[in-house]
Amino acid sequence: MSGLIVPPSASRFTRRIDSNEATAETMGMGPTVVVPPKHLMASSEASEVAATIESARHRVDSVATPGTPGTPAETSVTDKYAYAFDIDGVLIRGGKPIPEAIQAMKMLNGENEYGIKVPYIFVTNGGGKTEAERCIQLSQQLEIEVSPGQFICGHTPMREMAERYHTVLVVGGEGEKCRQVAEGYGFKDVVTPGDIIKDNQDTTPFRKLTTDEYKNSRARNFGETEIEAIFVFADSRDWASDQQIILDLLMSKHGRLGTRSENFDEGPPVFFSHNDVVWSASHDLTRIGMGALRVSLEAMFKAVTGKELQTTAFGKPQIGTFQFATRLLQQWRKDTHGIDSPPDTVYFVGDTPESDIRGTNEFDKHVENTHWYSLLVRTGVFQAGTKPRFAPKATVDNVLDAVKHGIEREHRKEVKASMQDVPVIEE
Repeated sequence: MSGLIVPPSASRFTRRIDSNEATAETMGMGPTVVVPPKHLMASSEASEVAATIESARHRVDSVATPGTPGTPAETSVTDKYAYAFDIDGVLIRGGKPIPEAIQAMKMLNGENEYGIKVPYIFVTNGGGKTEAERCIQLSQQLEIEVSPGQFICGHTPMREMAERYHTVLVVGGEGEKCRQVAEGYGFKDVVTPGDIIKDNQDTTPFRKLTTDEYKNSRARNFGETEIEAIFVFADSRDWASDQQIILDLLMSKHGRLGTRSENFDEGPPVFFSHNDVVWSASHDLTRIGMGALRVSLEAMFKAVTGKELQTTAFGKPQIGTFQFATRLLQQWRKDTHGIDSPPDTVYFVGDTPESDIRGTNEFDKHVENTHWYSLLVRTGVFQAGTKPRFAPKATVDNVLDAVKHGIEREHRKEVKASMQDVPVIEE
């Protein structure tokens, strides 16, 4: 079921889809907002932010065409500041919402003492799913209207490399999902470790494909295939076999399996969607993640070849992720307020000092026309009693306190500015 959003200028172009019925196919048909069933017939307070950022995202992703910009519609959403949230450990933990997360979203959507609405996006290193899938999932978990345009995943920037590489190996995730994500990004010929094992089961002596894996893997002759690049889209489900295959390719001649380079310098480049060594899951203690796989792979390559392996990581704290988020918020502000610059302040709420806080602080040093303000919550990776290597602007207990911190800070700035504008009456 779908319909038209009522608020503002992007409304007539944006569809609303029930989160229980939304699929990747239906969401790929144009600007879309995913709606919890109880909000389907009447828009919630979150609908305006979701719809307008979705529209701005489509503009950022497409080639700009010259023309006269339209007149922004009236809106109750502030243009002065915005929020960017990590997801795991901040809003969600172990697949369930952190208790304060739902109230934090309500506060951003106007349920605060000032009656102000604040725009927000989600910047996550979590991968293995399309932005549309993450959108459906978060809409159901937080019970709010959300659009795919609000999501920036660790592997989102990889879409820009689809024109550079034709045949690529994609690693990680569940089943065929990462292949589907890569093909959705425009990669023409996507190979998985399952395809390689299906062609030669001796590739991984201790792993055999399940019946479903064998059925879904694609048959081809890898003795005649050159793999041009390797992309680790999500956490590996089988480190041993995935690393064996990656090492085979790194030591090959031009990405052709079954060959060996004399100097081990002819293999394809390797790209990771992020570099988090640990992350917050449902376990009481942190779990190792993709960054640990990267470290392990580099160490094994050196042990086998004696050479250093150069790899590339996207996601946080890499600057490209924050640049993309800034472009998106700038486009949103231009569309909704007619101001061609990003919000004055972006509050980034994260739980991982080594990626969330480090990336925010380092980007803030170099970006112009906006201030990125780091907020660390205690609900995820960060542990009480420790001193993080990368210090945030403020540390708070949970995401609700992070939202309150920013709103109160902005209110104080507004009061101070208004006091400076009061004329002095001389007696």
